[in-house]
Amino acid sequence: MTQNETLNAEVAALVESVVLRLVRDDELLLETGLVDSVLAVEIVMGVEMQFGVRIPPTEIAEHLASVNALASFIAANR
Repeated sequence: MTQNETLNAEVAALVESVVLRLVRDDELLLETGLVDSVLAVEIVMGVEMQFGVRIPPTEIAEHLASVNALASFIAANR
């Protein structure tokens, strides 16, 4: 498993622990309504705790678009 695949798996596990169901890496989270504002806050807090990366409030919608988008943001900001 590559480093990117490992990170994607860790991010997917975090998101799945919040939404309580399996999520594909490219599945739209906010756009489909799977993640609402309350769940988004939980995911953002989880990202900060688990990965040490802070997501600026004005960029949450952009980076929570999908697991892939979130993993890319985390990788670029670690």
